[in-house]
Amino acid sequence: MLATRVIRFVLLGLFLPGFVLFGKEPTDLQLFLLIGQSNMAGRGKVEAADQVPHPRILMLDKNNAWVPAMDPVHFDKPKIAGVGLCSEFARCVVAAEPQAVVGLVPCAFGGTTLDQWRPGSALYTNAVARMRAAMQNGRLRAILWHQGEGDSSAAKTATYPVRFSAMIAQLRSDLNAPDVPVLVGELGRYRDAYAGFNAMLPQAVQAVPNSARVSSEGLGANNDNVHFNREALITFGRRYFEAYEKLRKAAGQR
Repeated sequence: MLATRVIRFVLLGLFLPGFVLFGKEPTDLQLFLLIGQSNMAGRGKVEAADQVPHPRILMLDKNNAWVPAMDPVHFDKPKIAGVGLCSEFARCVVAAEPQAVVGLVPCAFGGTTLDQWRPGSALYTNAVARMRAAMQNGRLRAILWHQGEGDSSAAKTATYPVRFSAMIAQLRSDLNAPDVPVLVGELGRYRDAYAGFNAMLPQAVQAVPNSARVSSEGLGANNDNVHFNREALITFGRRYFEAYEKLRKAAGQR
């Protein structure tokens, strides 16, 4: 199995324009920052098809090196990291734009609260540093955020819009990307405890210019009833892409 994956990496390096091989760095990547907690990192069951790389989708690994993207894209908790929504999102981007090469920048970390993502925190600082490194090889096209299970209490939900909008404003400033689209997913509707958070989410999105809420309607869960399952995450990734396209068209972008 390891030998097969190594062969795939070499073949991709031979045929992928700009891929890091023999010292060559990728250029003109369409970059997407992935932040939030475990449902952004992905906990879907990994199947063989999820580990077949696409020739125009890369990911920034934990050493800030560009490698072919395959699930699990995130490495926050290696023993449980799995399929995430970002993989299908990226496939949708390259399908819509035949010349595009996508660079995924995974920074999500399971079990984290919004306060743990505040400017100056370890998670925030790491995300900014990794994104700045990635931007040497392309341009940030969107921020994909999924978080809230850790802020679903009534008290935390009440202050979420103010705290979230402040964090995004600072993040955009630190990345010199004031108008970059922000995509925000609902929590799983399979859990009643998340209903109040989802009801609040339109307020949080309204407080952030050029952002969009992504519906989780009908998406199923793993047996833990906390994390979206693999099939749900694939559908969720498509919905994130649809929201991204709507924001781009509204802004008059191609």
